[in-house]
Amino acid sequence: MRAPKRIRAIVDSVLQAPGSVRHSVAVLAAVAVATEALLALTDGAVAAATGFTVIVALALALARYAAGGGAQDSGYRRSVRLLGGRAPALGGWQHIVAKTLGDDSEVHLRTVMRPQLQRLFAARLAERHGVELFRTPQRARVLVGAELWPWIDPEAGAPQPALPEPVLRALLDRLETL
Repeated sequence: MRAPKRIRAIVDSVLQAPGSVRHSVAVLAAVAVATEALLALTDGAVAAATGFTVIVALALALARYAAGGGAQDSGYRRSVRLLGGRAPALGGWQHIVAKTLGDDSEVHLRTVMRPQLQRLFAARLAERHGVELFRTPQRARVLVGAELWPWIDPEAGAPQPALPEPVLRALLDRLETL
């Protein structure tokens, strides 16, 4: 009769904090053990082994989901609406900068580089200062600085058709200091 008292004490301690991760895991583990015991008693070892395999597969899938393994692309979670798309990889940035500083820079600045810079500044301003670039551009202008603001101003076009390299460096330096 000692074992049921121990089990009861464990169950009572777990059930004291419903809603916690520990509580949820304990309840799921108890259901899994009870299911395995019923499968073994009613249908035998083959059914118990199959049930164990299914339970382990479900536990691994649930753990991966809970840890966020597929959070960015799986579609099971709501995407973050602050940013419009996925960030380009470092190789992508090398290509973006080369095209922006190259011959066809006017179109590339307008369609690719400027939106990416606005996206980066929007993320940094929101994360560090609680300022939304597109909703409160006046506050964002104060933080970015009047000399660099025209290059990322969402309400106006770029001040020049091409982005000079010193301006790009200054924008990136300001982005790091924000």
